[in-house]
Order: sequence, then structure tokens, then C-alpha cells
Amino acid sequence: MTRPDEQIIAATPTPKDDALDMTALRRQFPILGTSFHGKPLVYLDNGATTQKPRCVIDAISGYYQRHNANIHRGVYQLSQESTDAYERARRTVARFINAPEDAECIFTNGATEAINLVASCFGRRFLGHDDQVIVSAMEHHSNIVPWQFACQAAGAQLLVIPINDAGELLLDKYAALLGKRTRLVAITAISNALGTINDIKKITTMAHDAGAVVLVDGAQWIGHYATDVQAMGADFFAFSGHKVYGPTGIGVLWGRRKLLDQLPPYQGGGDMIESVHFEKTTYAPLPNKFEAGTPHIAGAIGLAAALDFVTAIGFEALIVHEEQLLAYATAKLSAIKGLRIVGTARRKTAVISLVLDDPPMSALDLGMRLDQEGIAVRTGHHCCQPLMERLHVPATTRISMAMYNTTGEIDVLAEALEQIVAVERKRRQNAPATTGAAQGTGGAIAYPQPFADSPQAAAEALAEDFDILQERDTRNEYVLDMGRKLPDLFAMLKQVSQPVPGCMSEVYVVGRRVAGDEGRLEFIADANADIVRGLIAILQRLYSGQRCADIMAFDIEAFFRRIVLDQFITSQRRNGLAGMVKRIRSLASQFATVPAASTPAETPRPS
Repeated sequence: MTRPDEQIIAATPTPKDDALDMTALRRQFPILGTSFHGKPLVYLDNGATTQKPRCVIDAISGYYQRHNANIHRGVYQLSQESTDAYERARRTVARFINAPEDAECIFTNGATEAINLVASCFGRRFLGHDDQVIVSAMEHHSNIVPWQFACQAAGAQLLVIPINDAGELLLDKYAALLGKRTRLVAITAISNALGTINDIKKITTMAHDAGAVVLVDGAQWIGHYATDVQAMGADFFAFSGHKVYGPTGIGVLWGRRKLLDQLPPYQGGGDMIESVHFEKTTYAPLPNKFEAGTPHIAGAIGLAAALDFVTAIGFEALIVHEEQLLAYATAKLSAIKGLRIVGTARRKTAVISLVLDDPPMSALDLGMRLDQEGIAVRTGHHCCQPLMERLHVPATTRISMAMYNTTGEIDVLAEALEQIVAVERKRRQNAPATTGAAQGTGGAIAYPQPFADSPQAAAEALAEDFDILQERDTRNEYVLDMGRKLPDLFAMLKQVSQPVPGCMSEVYVVGRRVAGDEGRLEFIADANADIVRGLIAILQRLYSGQRCADIMAFDIEAFFRRIVLDQFITSQRRNGLAGMVKRIRSLASQFATVPAASTPAETPRPS
């Protein structure tokens, strides 16, 4: 068996899925037998969350059916049964990560809360002015932002370990950052975006030699490799249950007792106290000190079932299987012309991030195309915007594999990608040039003319078009086609405007008053994703050339529900629609109230 710290990814012959009994294993995951868009589900988004085996589902259901009661202090049998199950779950966690004692394992709602707990409490107790916290350039936002909070509160500095182009930490630069003011190093064991495996033992040793403590983000590690927090040399270790085949909403913070005892409580409430008086409150010992209120009891029980499930399978077989998958997928996807793998570290887990360069296609569009084939992948910046900036890509399409994935599923993925590339290449070759259509007389930008007398009238006309389209995929394809017909203004708008925030793609919007009618707004926009360009086309039909008051009053969410495109309407989707609508409404509000003399000048002509 190849250990993670010896792993070298290379093209290998097609492996057999025999490291694990795949037929029997997959039967334990009910969702893997489902279909989407008429195709069997190929689930390759395990870095975001893993699927749940039947034993986990049954453990959660069984708790609510037979043992549901609040824990601790209840003298009746049901409460005692619930308490026993909850504390057994803690013991299971301690064994799974080789914690010295059960009480050092704190249940949280996930790795994010675990990291926030340490950042808040450690920051209050140990961080001072000009102290330093070190993170890496590949960290998830949940291991960056909490430390920004802590540093800002204490007047401390946040330093960053750089990476090379392959996505590997530069440990010589890390050594140079460590100093007498370094208080804590927060580091991921495995990059969620690239799959890079970091040398945690070396990192912790270097930090300890400098007198610093180390928090390890183990969210991506926990489901792939055996965890020994003592051998790692970590001082804190955080993970989420849903990354290791357990339920969502449950996670664990492990910390050394000598540190946890010194930290102030994270939250106040029931069960974390020893005694409460208006004059003074004293706190309960570990682990209760950090578990205020009623915890996620069923989640802890489900997590224990998941850890037992993984333990029964064994990491030796699991690692062999996932290494074979990674090598096979790397070889298959590298052979597709126009695809580029981002993140080529020598030590990787089963994660591959892709960019389609030729023909260029946004990660968002590529993810939607794969969804139509029943293939679930993750697209975007993966909560690693600084990492994306370092690697000079706006987003990637991430394939993250797990124990139940097969080489046959990789074949389905590769075939789908080859077909998408071929179709898109042919479409672009046959598409007429659109740049000239973006310009009016003399090269000036031609703003869209009003589609109807009001946004409501435009909405009725659009709704008639969408009413004909019955299937979700057909509606999405119609939106894509609308986007492809837009004039190409992206490069020009990028030079003269700021991107719309909160989007998975780059989106630019420029607006102005309608000449001769100060109460109306017209705008142009563009994005680097066809699906978002389609949303722009819809918004232009609804809004451009309309009265500002009507724009602000129009219920865009109700309209998108009306045309059965609900997947685009919430800000949490990060697809661009909410951000664009907010920008357009802001312009409408501005132009409805600001005198015409202060209206921004007309958009510069493209150079």
C-alpha cells in the first residue's frame, strides 16, 4: 500500500475495482441507485459532501424512533439512553482519531464552527498586538476568515505560506515566516480545491520548534486516510461528519487538554456551566465547557455509525482503491485535448480540478452540461478565492472521488467531457461573429431597445416562450442559446467597470439614463459564462429602456418561478442573477433620484 506521503500520481493501466467489493459497497448507499435527467447518477462531488450509507440513515432514524430525549441530567430512562448513545459517539470519535482522552473531543456543527471556536477563544486568550497567525495560500475560506476576525480584534498579523504552480506549499518560505511572534499556524491537511496532501508532521514540528501551536483543518483528510492526531503533532484538529459519510450539521474539534482548559468558553448557555449567579458564573469541565445548549444528538449518533462503517471497511483497502481511481482519472482526463488539470502536486488525494481552455468554457457552463448527463461535480472557486487568484483561474470544475466511485463512472465522465468539447468546438466554428453587432454607428455601443412597454408586459411575452418548453434541460438550453446570441462585450466591459460581487462567474454591468427621458434606465452587460449571459438577455428584455420605478417594483423572483427557472433566483446560488438584479436596481434608484447632470458619461468605445 502506498502511504499518502509517498504517493506519486502517474498514468497507470486500467485498474480493476477489486480493492473493495464495489457491488456490495454501492448497495449500501441508497442514493447511488437513482437517476437524474434519465441517466444513472454519477456522483463526483464528494469533496463537498459524501453520500450516506444505510447504517447511518438507520442510526439517525432509530434514535428518533426509539431513544429521542434531551441528554444529561434527565433521571428517566429515555434521557439516560440518549445520553449514553451521545457519549458512546464521543468515545467512537476519540478512537477513530486516536485522541488521548474522550473529553478532548468537542462536538460542533462542523469543521467551520470548530475553527471559529479556536480562532475566537484562542484569540481572546493568547493573541496580542503584533502577534502573528500563519495560514497557507490554499486554505478554505473557513480557515482564513476566522483568523482575520481574530487578528483584527487583537491587532495581530495574518501571514500566508505561498505555494508553487503545482499547488504545493513552499516550506522554505514557511520556515522564514515562523518567528518569536508566531502564536498559531492554521493549515489544511488536504486542499479541498486541488487535492494536495500537505506534510502535516513536518509543518507541526517546525511550528512547535518556533513555540507556536497548530490547528489542522482535517475536513478533506478525515474520509480518505487514517487519522492519528497524536502522530500528526497537531494541537487542534477539526473535521465535519458529512465529509466522512456521516450526517450534516455535526463535526468535531479535538484539542489538547492543556490548551482547551486555558481557553475561555465559546458560547454561554445550558450545560456549559458549573454554577450560575448574577455575581459570577463558573464553567463546567471538558467537554461540556464548549457544548452550550442542546447538541445535535442524532447527528453525533449518525457520525459514530459512519466512523464505524469506515473502520469496518478499513483504510488500507480504501486508499488502494482511491489511488487507482485518481491515477486512472488523471490519465483519462489528461488525454482530452483542450482540458487542463489545475493542481499537479506530487502528493494528491482523489481530487482533480479542471479548466476547459480550448474551446474556452466557464466552469459553470461545464458543470451544467455534465449535470445533463447525470454527472454531479462542483464548479466555482470552491471557497478558495485567494488560491484561484494565485493560480490565475476564475474557477475550476472539480471532480472529487470517494470509496464508492468506479472506473466505469470515470469512463462516463470522460466520454461526456469529450462530447461536450466536440460539440462546443463545432458550435464556435459555425457561429457567426458577434463583435460587430455590439456596435452602433461609428463604433459606439448600441444599448438594447425596450422589449415591451413595461417589465410586466415583457415578462408576459417571455413567459409565453417558456411555457412551450416543458423540460428543465430544454429551458436551460433555451437560456444558453439566448446568451450565445448576445454581443461580445466582455473584454471591453471588464476594462471600464467593476465585477458584480457574489457570482461564480465574472459579470460586468454598465447602465445609463435613456437619452431624452431621465426616468428610464438602459444597460449593457456581459459575463464569461453562457448561462449567465442567458440571464443577462432575460434581464435586458425585462428591464432595459424601462422606467426606473417600474424596474424597482418588478418582482423578479416571482417571474423566475413563473417560467420554472427557480434554480437561478436565490442569492445563495451564486450564479449571477441576484448580483445583477441588485446592481440594476441600484442604478435605477440612482438615476431616478440624481439630476441628469451627474449621470455617468456614456460607456467608452471598445479599443
